[in-house]
Amino acid sequence: MEHIQNFEEFHAHVYFDEASTQTARAVCEAASEAFSLEVGRHHEKPVGPHPKWSCQLTLSRAQLRPLIAWLGDHRQELTIFIHALSGHDLTDHTEHVFWLGEPVALNLDVFAEDDNA
Repeated sequence: MEHIQNFEEFHAHVYFDEASTQTARAVCEAASEAFSLEVGRHHEKPVGPHPKWSCQLTLSRAQLRPLIAWLGDHRQELTIFIHALSGHDLTDHTEHVFWLGEPVALNLDVFAEDDNA
Protein backbone atom coordinates (compact mmCIF):
# COMPACT_ATOMS: atom_id res chain seq x y z
CA MET A 1 0.00 0.00 0.00
CA GLU A 2 2.97 2.32 0.45
CA HIS A 3 3.03 3.02 -3.29
CA ILE A 4 -0.44 4.60 -3.35
CA GLN A 5 -0.74 6.49 -0.09
CA ASN A 6 0.99 9.63 -1.40
CA PHE A 7 -1.97 10.68 -3.55
CA GLU A 8 -4.74 13.00 -2.40
CA GLU A 9 -7.84 11.17 -3.63
CA PHE A 10 -8.90 7.61 -4.33
CA HIS A 11 -11.75 5.48 -5.60
CA ALA A 12 -12.73 2.19 -4.02
CA HIS A 13 -14.81 -0.02 -6.31
CA VAL A 14 -16.86 -2.65 -4.52
CA TYR A 15 -17.46 -5.53 -6.95
CA PHE A 16 -20.60 -7.64 -6.72
CA ASP A 17 -22.98 -9.80 -8.71
CA GLU A 18 -26.67 -10.63 -8.60
CA ALA A 19 -26.27 -12.84 -5.54
CA SER A 20 -24.27 -10.26 -3.58
CA THR A 21 -26.13 -7.07 -4.54
CA GLN A 22 -27.68 -6.52 -1.10
CA THR A 23 -24.38 -7.24 0.64
CA ALA A 24 -22.60 -4.68 -1.55
CA ARG A 25 -25.28 -2.06 -0.92
CA ALA A 26 -25.04 -2.63 2.83
CA VAL A 27 -21.22 -2.44 2.82
CA CYS A 28 -21.22 0.76 0.73
CA GLU A 29 -23.88 2.42 2.88
CA ALA A 30 -22.11 1.44 6.12
CA ALA A 31 -18.76 2.71 4.78
CA SER A 32 -20.42 5.96 3.73
CA GLU A 33 -21.88 6.45 7.19
CA ALA A 34 -18.70 5.47 9.03
CA PHE A 35 -16.37 7.65 6.93
CA SER A 36 -18.65 10.31 5.40
CA LEU A 37 -17.84 9.01 1.92
CA GLU A 38 -19.50 9.88 -1.36
CA VAL A 39 -21.15 6.76 -2.78
CA GLY A 40 -21.61 6.45 -6.53
CA ARG A 41 -24.27 4.53 -8.39
CA HIS A 42 -24.60 0.79 -8.07
CA HIS A 43 -23.86 -0.36 -11.62
CA GLU A 44 -25.53 -3.68 -12.33
CA LYS A 45 -23.42 -4.16 -15.45
CA PRO A 46 -19.73 -3.76 -16.28
CA VAL A 47 -18.80 -0.07 -16.60
CA GLY A 48 -15.53 1.37 -17.92
CA PRO A 49 -12.58 -0.83 -16.97
CA HIS A 50 -14.58 -2.73 -14.36
CA PRO A 51 -15.51 -6.24 -15.58
CA LYS A 52 -18.02 -6.82 -12.79
CA TRP A 53 -20.94 -4.95 -11.34
CA SER A 54 -19.63 -2.27 -8.99
CA CYS A 55 -20.25 0.64 -6.70
CA GLN A 56 -17.70 3.43 -6.30
CA LEU A 57 -16.67 5.13 -3.06
CA THR A 58 -14.65 8.36 -3.22
CA LEU A 59 -12.18 8.95 -0.41
CA SER A 60 -9.28 11.14 0.67
CA ARG A 61 -5.73 10.25 1.68
CA ALA A 62 -6.67 10.68 5.36
CA GLN A 63 -9.46 8.11 4.95
CA LEU A 64 -7.38 5.55 3.00
CA ARG A 65 -5.75 3.51 5.80
CA PRO A 66 -8.77 3.54 8.13
CA LEU A 67 -11.12 2.60 5.28
CA ILE A 68 -8.92 -0.26 4.08
CA ALA A 69 -8.81 -1.64 7.63
CA TRP A 70 -12.59 -1.24 7.98
CA LEU A 71 -13.29 -2.84 4.60
CA GLY A 72 -10.96 -5.70 5.48
CA ASP A 73 -13.23 -6.45 8.44
CA HIS A 74 -16.58 -5.74 6.72
CA ARG A 75 -16.32 -6.65 3.03
CA GLN A 76 -17.90 -10.10 3.53
CA GLU A 77 -15.99 -11.85 0.71
CA LEU A 78 -16.59 -9.01 -1.76
CA THR A 79 -13.62 -8.01 -3.91
CA ILE A 80 -12.69 -4.35 -3.59
CA PHE A 81 -10.40 -2.50 -5.99
CA ILE A 82 -8.83 0.72 -4.70
CA HIS A 83 -6.89 3.10 -6.91
CA ALA A 84 -5.37 6.56 -6.74
CA LEU A 85 -6.63 9.53 -8.73
CA SER A 86 -3.48 11.07 -10.19
CA GLY A 87 -5.03 12.25 -13.44
CA HIS A 88 -3.58 9.37 -15.47
CA ASP A 89 -6.30 6.73 -15.65
CA LEU A 90 -4.24 3.88 -17.09
CA THR A 91 -1.51 4.27 -14.48
CA ASP A 92 -4.07 4.72 -11.72
CA HIS A 93 -5.74 1.44 -12.66
CA THR A 94 -2.52 -0.57 -13.13
CA GLU A 95 0.17 0.80 -10.80
CA HIS A 96 -1.48 2.90 -8.09
CA VAL A 97 -3.75 0.09 -6.90
CA PHE A 98 -4.64 -2.00 -3.87
CA TRP A 99 -6.91 -5.06 -3.77
CA LEU A 100 -8.99 -6.58 -1.01
CA GLY A 101 -10.06 -10.04 -2.07
CA GLU A 102 -9.30 -11.80 -5.33
CA PRO A 103 -7.99 -9.39 -8.02
CA VAL A 104 -9.79 -9.47 -11.37
CA ALA A 105 -8.52 -8.50 -14.81
CA LEU A 106 -9.67 -5.02 -15.75
CA ASN A 107 -10.72 -3.96 -19.24
CA LEU A 108 -7.77 -1.63 -19.84
CA ASP A 109 -8.66 -1.10 -23.50
CA VAL A 110 -10.91 1.76 -22.38
CA PHE A 111 -7.73 3.70 -21.60
CA ALA A 112 -5.97 3.05 -24.93
CA GLU A 113 -5.79 6.72 -25.88
CA ASP A 114 -6.18 8.22 -22.41
CA ASP A 115 -2.63 8.30 -21.04
CA ASN A 116 -0.69 9.94 -23.85
CA ALA A 117 -0.02 13.02 -21.71
